[in-house]
Amino acid sequence: MIQRREVISFIGGAATWPLAARAQQSSTPVIGFLGGGSPDLMADRLRAFRQGLSETGYVEGNNVAIEYRWAEGQYDRLPALAADLVRSRITVMATPDTPATLAAKAVTTTTPIVFFTGADPVEVGFVANLARPGGNLTGVTILAVELGSKRLELLHELVPTATTIALLVNPTDPALSEPITRDLQAAARTLGLELHVLQASTERDFDAAFATFIQLRAGGLVIAPDALFSTRSARLAALALRHACPRSPMLASLS
Repeated sequence: MIQRREVISFIGGAATWPLAARAQQSSTPVIGFLGGGSPDLMADRLRAFRQGLSETGYVEGNNVAIEYRWAEGQYDRLPALAADLVRSRITVMATPDTPATLAAKAVTTTTPIVFFTGADPVEVGFVANLARPGGNLTGVTILAVELGSKRLELLHELVPTATTIALLVNPTDPALSEPITRDLQAAARTLGLELHVLQASTERDFDAAFATFIQLRAGGLVIAPDALFSTRSARLAALALRHACPRSPMLASLS
């Protein structure tokens, strides 16, 4: 099981790759950190990111500066935030989620970008291929979309009597929500299950999504690998327990 903290720590180390080459251009190199969430919900991952930096000899406030920009879950703000970072003449940009990476890629073809994504980076257009990324992007993927059908199969094994399953997605992140919906719909047909897609684009939508889950009398829930959900795993777990809702380990694999 891949822990997101370990991945973010790796991204912190990877973000230093362009620093050595460009450090002489500035007395203190600057990393732009662009997140689709908020700093309080990503506190653990920020510690991991800084740990990755320190393991390669860079300490924030000492020999490297970090400019942070947060969309606070409002992904439509990301393009402007990414453009603002590029105007700040950062040395490299770190993007710990798919929406942030899409926004960063759209505003610069020269600033190095180090990303984390649960999607296939080739399919979403981040890189040309996995072996030779090309361009100005590189990073890490856990290919969570490709594993979606396996998690549905596992949930089916855990709750074999359930014939109706719900999938929770964030519609404001189509790079993840659309392919995982297609993948699980195909898997559900193969397993003879009825799949209902629930949507939540903010934390305020969680209660309504679980209310719909209860109305459907669904036997289990698959939670898509979106930053909105993974940064609020405790809240979703509490709701699942309250409603006696079996869920796939998809969310746990991203925590």
